[in-house]
Amino acid sequence: MDLDALKDAVINGDVKGCAVLTEVAIRAGHSPQKILTAALVPAMQVVGDKFRCNEVYVPEVLVAARAMKKSLGLLKPLLTQTGAKPVGTAVIGTVKGDLHDIGKNLVGMMLEGAGFEVLDLGADVAPEKFVQAAKDTGAQIVGISTLLTTTMLGMKDVLQALERAELRAKVKVMVGGAPVTQSFADELGADGYGESAAEAVDKAKELLGIK
Repeated sequence: MDLDALKDAVINGDVKGCAVLTEVAIRAGHSPQKILTAALVPAMQVVGDKFRCNEVYVPEVLVAARAMKKSLGLLKPLLTQTGAKPVGTAVIGTVKGDLHDIGKNLVGMMLEGAGFEVLDLGADVAPEKFVQAAKDTGAQIVGISTLLTTTMLGMKDVLQALERAELRAKVKVMVGGAPVTQSFADELGADGYGESAAEAVDKAKELLGIK
């Protein structure tokens, strides 16, 4: 069996198809690493490219990401058994005082689809929680999201907390969300900014030197 059908199922957001085709691929002897790198990662790349070109919108991307997550759920135990290492570890969360999480969830799912290990702290996350999670996981990336202009400055608190914990030099901090701009990210001293989930994934890979 080739893996194109699985790749198409992810792109089309076919959750049931993804589950079945992943099982078939495993039974056909494809390694979990190959299924990830030859089907799931390229599928999310296609979805990301389409999103950038306005060929699909957030609902379609969410549906594709959910389908990918279904497949990934079946592969994860096998990837763990084979000792396959993720390409990187990211801790993500929405800043304290902000309960919005759709954009952040999307970034998390797409990072997973690109081979990252992701710890999602949820919404309304205190700076100390970001720091503790980065310490516990040895994360290379900390992603902070916000949707409200009133909580934007909370991102600065997270950066300062990482600084105090002497982690700032060890992690790449990425920021995003509707009110955030590249110039605001520069002003904060963040390492990266993504206008969309697809751009955020590209930026995360770029920051870690992943081709």
